[in-house]
Amino acid sequence: MKKQLMYGLGALATTSPLSIPGGEESLKPGTLSPDTLRKQYLACLGGPFPKAMPLLPNLRETIVKEGYRIESVTYEVTANERVPALVLIPDSVTPQRPAPGIAVWHQHNGEYHLGKSEPAGLAGNPMHHTAVALVREGYVVLCPDAVCFEERQDSTGRLKKGDYERFEFLRQVVRGRSMAWQNVLEMRRAVDYLCSRPEVIASQIGCYGHSMGSTHAWLVGPLENRLKCLVGNCCLPTYAAIENEHLLHCFPNFVPGWAQFGDTPDIAALIAPRALHLNFGELDSGSPIEFVRGGLRRIAEAYQKAGASENFTSFIESGQGHVLTDAMWQQVKATFSRHLSRSKG
Repeated sequence: MKKQLMYGLGALATTSPLSIPGGEESLKPGTLSPDTLRKQYLACLGGPFPKAMPLLPNLRETIVKEGYRIESVTYEVTANERVPALVLIPDSVTPQRPAPGIAVWHQHNGEYHLGKSEPAGLAGNPMHHTAVALVREGYVVLCPDAVCFEERQDSTGRLKKGDYERFEFLRQVVRGRSMAWQNVLEMRRAVDYLCSRPEVIASQIGCYGHSMGSTHAWLVGPLENRLKCLVGNCCLPTYAAIENEHLLHCFPNFVPGWAQFGDTPDIAALIAPRALHLNFGELDSGSPIEFVRGGLRRIAEAYQKAGASENFTSFIESGQGHVLTDAMWQQVKATFSRHLSRSKG
């Protein structure tokens, strides 16, 4: 713990005072190599992750649906933490006929009673029953609960909703880490779980998220090479936009000390050369579009330098806000179809 704490606090100590990219204390884009930036990113998050332990998965329930089944499972992230998740498996997929796997990171929306159940189609807004749409496309889909949501609210019942989220954020801070560190750790374990499933082609793993789930996608991407294809819908709030527009965003958006190295698009850019697609609504006030356009140019430049320009795509829909439209979903499906192969080779 002492080593972990000092590693995280060391990253914080290198940024004094906090600077936003474009200020005189920020590094110019391209100053550091992508590999060096990934190391700095990990340090800013809170330092190295603990050694992976056995998942020790537990099947709690199986729900039979038309054309697929849902397995309610748990698996270990750390010795004292198990994550509840739902796994959607097409009837046509077996260990002998495996399929690509996709992790779906759920949204925030202030709806702490919802997590995995919304994308899995068991609750919430039908617009976001995306795991159901993906399993019907033939993918094996994993939907875990993020910390503070659905089954992972305060087990003591003392703190509710945003109060418990703030508690968890501060619990990480005093350990020299960020909430994003915890989120990334858990997403890496989700990939471990997907790869362990005999019905999944372990070399063909993707992820999708809307809103906070989109943030989660570009947060984990630089540090999880098994994710071959990442798709985010409606969330790339830059620190420049947050400060300029006085926006409030959920805790995972904030990586302590990162502003000395870049902004949030510079995190997403570290996913290169692997496939990344980002959707946006032109009128989404949470991701002001002019800041988004600038961020997309920076990501595109990183992909060009990596010799993988074709692997970064984006879509901005006119007249739309913070939503998942049919046009946006078509982009999601096309991206996964283009980059995730259904053959083991």
